Amino acid sequence: MQNMMKDNAAAQAFLDVVRDRYSCRSFKAEQVSKQQLDYILEAGRLAPTAKNLQEQHVYVCQSPESLAKIDDVTRSRYGAPTCLVVAWDTENTFVYPGEKYDSGAEDATIVATHMALAAQAVGLGSCWVNAFDPDRLHALLGLPASERILMILSLGTPSENAAPSPRHADRKPVEQTVTFM
Repeated sequence: MQNMMKDNAAAQAFLDVVRDRYSCRSFKAEQVSKQQLDYILEAGRLAPTAKNLQEQHVYVCQSPESLAKIDDVTRSRYGAPTCLVVAWDTENTFVYPGEKYDSGAEDATIVATHMALAAQAVGLGSCWVNAFDPDRLHALLGLPASERILMILSLGTPSENAAPSPRHADRKPVEQTVTFM
């Protein structure tokens, strides 16, 4: 695999972004630029969704008022100047055969993951936040009744003391996580 990556700069650059991205828990107060935010939102918009329903909705929280609402439900904003609240429309999902599951949460997860990786690609830190009551945040933000919140993605420039968790690079060997059948 290493030889393939050396011959393909784009593939190597992608793995670098994936490897280097970590949950940033300390941000500078400086605002995310419009260009960076547009790039991140575009990466989310391009994420695949079941049947291309694109049921996600991303709420950009940057105003003092909206960030105060985030702070009211979680201590895990870590001073980020921008938070993306990722939700999905429960009335616009693909229901899988067997009708036990639908595509909403997983499609929103793919969107959020694309945006977290895009943040890393443009030099920003991010933290996936799910330590909050989504129903309470839903009410505080006044979201439509048909939407459900998946998570909050805190975004910003990492502070000087920001660092990955000591366990960040600990990964099981592929043989322990993949089975060829």
